[in-house]
Amino acid sequence: MSPSFWKAGHAPTLFAAFLYFDLSFMVWYVLGPMAVQIATDLQLTTQQRSMMVATPILAGAVLRLILGFVADRLSPKTAGIIGQVVVILALLVAWLHGVHSYEQTLLLGLFLGFAGASFAVALPLASQWYPPQHQGKALGIAGAGNSGTVFAALFAPALAKAFGWTNVFGFALIPLILTLVVFVLCARNAPERPAPKKLADYGRALNDRDSWWFMFFYSVTFSGFLGLASTLPGYFHDQYSLDPLMAGYYTAACVFGGSLMRPLGGALADRIGGIRALLGMYTVAAICIAAVGFHLPSAMAALALFVVAMLSLGAGNGAVFQLVPQRFRKEIGVMTGLIGMAGGIGGFALTAGLGAVKQATGDYQLGLWLFAALGVLAWFGLLSVKRRWRTTWGSAAVTAARV
Repeated sequence: MSPSFWKAGHAPTLFAAFLYFDLSFMVWYVLGPMAVQIATDLQLTTQQRSMMVATPILAGAVLRLILGFVADRLSPKTAGIIGQVVVILALLVAWLHGVHSYEQTLLLGLFLGFAGASFAVALPLASQWYPPQHQGKALGIAGAGNSGTVFAALFAPALAKAFGWTNVFGFALIPLILTLVVFVLCARNAPERPAPKKLADYGRALNDRDSWWFMFFYSVTFSGFLGLASTLPGYFHDQYSLDPLMAGYYTAACVFGGSLMRPLGGALADRIGGIRALLGMYTVAAICIAAVGFHLPSAMAALALFVVAMLSLGAGNGAVFQLVPQRFRKEIGVMTGLIGMAGGIGGFALTAGLGAVKQATGDYQLGLWLFAALGVLAWFGLLSVKRRWRTTWGSAAVTAARV
């Protein structure tokens, strides 16, 4: 990162936003890596297993809009503290009283949605400190908190095997509480924040066709990243008979690549333009996901293609949010809530959809091909708006950033 970037904003806040987002993503995703173990103990079907994993994603999508409104009306820091406290209390109850049924896993998933709603806190908190030419890097670093999925995939199955999966919720409380302390001490709201938005502002934002485009583009990149991350432990177990630990390690390799590429995708978009970056990323992801659908005999071959696909999708997440502040800088709180909600709904649909396809057909092929087709559709959609965006709000006369 250039020296000018570090001088442009507030590094302690950027670090606090990243850490808060990172640990929130870890607990938001924690049911995914343990899905096989939980499903075995509670005797869940494949579709119930996928719904258990998908519920926190859907809850997070809805709560992002609500927490985004709280961040806008009060402050991003206040909203972050509220969300973190709710998650800590939910995990504490789950640890002390246990989770004994399918319905209770869904209830826990609803509360874990507050962790997924951290998206609507961390990104505005970081974004409001930085000028347009550094938005891709700032939001890429804050958004790299989705690397928390790596920790969950690496450690949750092993801890569940050694101590029981209910106790994993207790272990998660330790870093969560420490992160809350760091967040309270280090995060600062930007001195120049947009005026609070009313509920009607969300409606007005939805009247702008560009908001729908951004929601669609992000629903493809983010739903691909999170939906696949949530499905892959079960996929590698079902498709290649890997035990939960090995399936978790395979998944960790995939999500690590996607998480690493989010800030790099934002930085690349700053350099070459978000549109150009996204076109390349959609192309690579669609090809890889389609190829995996051809019943590959080797788990390593499938892993390699999933890693490349996740690299592209992770970079795409950063590239989308290099563009959003250029178009909606004054409405960034509203738009991060709406766009994040769309991404979460997409992640829920992909996770639940892949589970339903597997339950109905016996494999994941049709679901993977449908998602690849969605990537192709996003590519053509981006191509259709490219000229208009670059000659209106993305022109050199309007913004210093490359679009």
